[in-house]
Amino acid sequence: MAAIRIDLRSRSLPERIVFGLLLLAVLVLGFFFLVAALIAGAILAGIVLLRFWWLKRKLKKAADEEYLTADYTVVERERPAAPRFPQQQ
Repeated sequence: MAAIRIDLRSRSLPERIVFGLLLLAVLVLGFFFLVAALIAGAILAGIVLLRFWWLKRKLKKAADEEYLTADYTVVERERPAAPRFPQQQ
């Protein structure tokens, strides 16, 4: 396996400073790109969740309107008397 070795001790002081600044710049840019990606992901997730909530709300509203509802009162009636059969002779 190939390995890359950078021997900073053999470099001059200005070269080490430039490499250090470049490394710091790459780390800072990487951090800000990561933060931007996390914020964009959070916004996208929020939009998707809001859309699902909106669709669920519309479906529930349509399901509630599908059935006719009304108030009613149960009225108890007397039981009919036993049937009267004509007497057999």
